Amino acid sequence: MRRKQKGFSLIELLIVVVIILVIAAVAIPNLVRSRMSANEASAVASIRTIATSEIVYSTTYTVGFSANLASLSDGGAPANCVPPAVPAAASACLIDPLLASGTKSGYSFTYTPTGGGGVNNTYSINADPVNAGLSGQRHFYTDATDVLRVNVTAVASATDPAL
Repeated sequence: MRRKQKGFSLIELLIVVVIILVIAAVAIPNLVRSRMSANEASAVASIRTIATSEIVYSTTYTVGFSANLASLSDGGAPANCVPPAVPAAASACLIDPLLASGTKSGYSFTYTPTGGGGVNNTYSINADPVNAGLSGQRHFYTDATDVLRVNVTAVASATDPAL
């Protein structure tokens, strides 16, 4: 009388491994595309947040637009944003410190204030993927006109089409 075999044969295990690898090969590219889409959506939302914060900053402090992204944040000290303390123009508490650092969700944000006479009367913001093709594909731009512009192949500018 033969004994009943317990467990799986090597062939059965190899077949299961091959099936898992085929499923992974189909799923991973979709995961990368999903992550890029999420990063791009986050970059658009972050640019809009910065633009809105600049308008609030300009009307609140009446000194023009901010000198840098850090001025829109807590100034490096979260205690600056706790009431009853009144934030100064150097720590407006309008954006989160992560966005103020210039990098968020796979995108790098470049803020450039411009103006004359010590007053920043305009600005521009670029959002570019940290690793093009992995963290995002599109480049974004906006300025004091608050029109969001996009470029797929290069750094976006004021001449690119609106999103």
